[in-house]
Amino acid sequence: MKWISERDALIAQTMAFVQSVTGKKDHPPERPTAAPDVPVGTVTVETVAVETFAVEIKPPQVVPHAPPDIIPPARTSGDFRSEMQARIANFRKHQERFEREREEYCAATLTRLRAAIRDPSLRPPAEN
Repeated sequence: MKWISERDALIAQTMAFVQSVTGKKDHPPERPTAAPDVPVGTVTVETVAVETFAVEIKPPQVVPHAPPDIIPPARTSGDFRSEMQARIANFRKHQERFEREREEYCAATLTRLRAAIRDPSLRPPAEN
């Protein structure tokens, strides 16, 4: 019967809180319990009038659905193969362009470096 004593303690704490908030000092009557050291309180219930009213609920309107999107037919193996070959060729062109640009940049940098070695006036200013 431990739950009864815990319930009674919770009711007593709640009543003490309500009294501290409202400022009322009601003294609830004592009730015998299994644990005499636990204070017991009473709970008051208020009756509230509730006004009821009817609500008319209309069924949802049926909206015709659009026809489903037409799914393109599956690719044939030859079509897939030609697309892959085109993508690989395009990738190779990009890689060749990148390699050509790197070679040109390297050649230009080496040309500037060799010129700076021959002519000290072309060298950038030295930082201290």
